[in-house]
Amino acid sequence: MKVLKYPLWALYRIWFYILVALPIIVLFPILLISISKEAWYPFFFKLARFWAKFILIGMGFRYQIVREQVPEPKKSYMFIANHTSMTDIMLMLVSVKNPFVFVGKQELAKIPLFGFFYKRTCILVDRSSEKSRKAVFLSAQRRLKQGLSICIFPEGGVPEESIMLDDFKDGAFRLAIKHQIPVVPLTFADNKKRFSYTFFSGSPGKMRVKIHKFLSTEELTIKDTRTLNLEAREVILKQLKVFN
Repeated sequence: MKVLKYPLWALYRIWFYILVALPIIVLFPILLISISKEAWYPFFFKLARFWAKFILIGMGFRYQIVREQVPEPKKSYMFIANHTSMTDIMLMLVSVKNPFVFVGKQELAKIPLFGFFYKRTCILVDRSSEKSRKAVFLSAQRRLKQGLSICIFPEGGVPEESIMLDDFKDGAFRLAIKHQIPVVPLTFADNKKRFSYTFFSGSPGKMRVKIHKFLSTEELTIKDTRTLNLEAREVILKQLKVFN
């Protein structure tokens, strides 16, 4: 049986990429129209949520979402979560109905098909470039003024598999304070087990999500960035320990 595991894992990975590409190919003309104007982004977001559900269900993942608080329609938020898997993007889209824009690393724009839409709808950041990081703030400000929300994985990347939760970068919290929008922490419990970045791994099963009570930024100043950062990280870390 051990001999069969590796071919099955390889096929499972290939199947994932087929599921990622298939809706994009089928819906390509509609997707192109939906990204032709920034004002039409909410429609693109609905298509993205369908794409995410299609992938998760097709992979045999059963997502279970517990909400301590529900985001209000037409209100902006800063959504954050722990980052362990390629499926984090899909699970975030499924978990949150408010249209949001991802802030993500620009390397993902190189992925065929997915990257074409990724770089046209997300805010890309080169973390090694200070100029790029400043440009992210300007882009995020513009999107927030349009009534959208922002989503950032504040670890700044996927940590080693032995690390439960890496330190958070300050950018998401600085933005939230500057625009006085609530921070919404989400904990993803099973994504590392279901579909980590290790090639020979993964399996169908449950994906638990906890949407925590919002962290208010009212009356906070930029000086409070680090405090808010640590508070948000502690919320997610505690929940990961409960899940595990």
